[in-house]
Amino acid sequence: MPAPHAPAPAPALTVGEVLAGRLVRPLFQPIVDLSTRTVVGLEALARGPAGTDLEFPDRLFGAARAAGRLGELDMLCSERALEVAVAAPNPPPLLFVNAESGVLDQPLSPRLVELLRNGFPFRQILEFTERALPAVPGSLLRVAGIVHRWGNGLALDDVGADPMSLAFLPLVEPEVIKLDMSIVRNPDAPATRATCEVVRDQARRTGAILVAEGIETEEDFGTARELGAHWGQGWLFGRPVPIEQAGDRFDVDAAGVLPKARPGFHQPAGTPFSIAAGHGPVVTADPGAVAVAMARLRDTVAADAASVVVTSQPLAGTGVDASPARWAEGAGSLIVLDDPIPGEFAAVVLGPGHGYAVCIQSSGTTELVALDHLPTVATIARVLLNRHR
Repeated sequence: MPAPHAPAPAPALTVGEVLAGRLVRPLFQPIVDLSTRTVVGLEALARGPAGTDLEFPDRLFGAARAAGRLGELDMLCSERALEVAVAAPNPPPLLFVNAESGVLDQPLSPRLVELLRNGFPFRQILEFTERALPAVPGSLLRVAGIVHRWGNGLALDDVGADPMSLAFLPLVEPEVIKLDMSIVRNPDAPATRATCEVVRDQARRTGAILVAEGIETEEDFGTARELGAHWGQGWLFGRPVPIEQAGDRFDVDAAGVLPKARPGFHQPAGTPFSIAAGHGPVVTADPGAVAVAMARLRDTVAADAASVVVTSQPLAGTGVDASPARWAEGAGSLIVLDDPIPGEFAAVVLGPGHGYAVCIQSSGTTELVALDHLPTVATIARVLLNRHR
């Protein structure tokens, strides 16, 4: 009996050939309303040429990263997803497109700008992963501003995989919060309960929609609803397929369920002190008041290893010793501005569901505002991060 033939090796292909030939294939997976099981949108997932060694995303993106062309590939994936969805006979009401965290600082491609200017028959939702948050926060806010300027929306993906993602929720304030599949797999874990409490509070405050990922069984479906998810995604509802196979019946009102775009939200006007002064009492920054405020910063950081700290350099000439080395030790992420704010010092601590800020201004007299109102603290953090490169 002849020996069976070994499968033919996958044809070799370079990332350069994929880019030159625009050979990325978008597949689409449904996102459904858990109350009605109607499809509210599709998520675009990139694939390389079928049957090649770069077909699947791990190899495709790994090869692009190794070749120093990750930004080009990420932009091409977005372009192809939008092109295919725009050309579909029955486009979805919402199209979710992923953004690669490491290349958010690149400019938009001419083709992507053209697509945005022409408009879409759907609302685009750009998905950030939690990896983008501490890596390139300034660029993330810049891109978020562009997304809202064109009337589209934002999603924060994989929430719960890392506790630090919860600290960034009020900073980004996405229209969609996607719960990592580990949440559905471990509904009774203390970390799951803590995550869902923070996320539900955020959703109540902002109107964000919660999406549970990784729903593969009816049991997962029931768990997702018990956890408070509004929408869901996973193999129970459909695997990634070409758009013509992704369904032809959509909930046409789905886009209207999400909060509207807020142009300028991610680039707030004013300085940290002026914003803080509008929401908290202004006091003279004598040594005692400064010491109390800095001690609370230090205690807030020490109480939560998932905290995110954003701070400017210490304010010269005021006698205020606010070096991060003295109070920010142990923070999950420390971001120090390389573009100081003239005449001001500001420090923000964001943790899961809470925040604290200290702002000091020196103009004749030295004044201080300290506050823990989370939306205001997040606004101050956005002002700071828009100065961070």
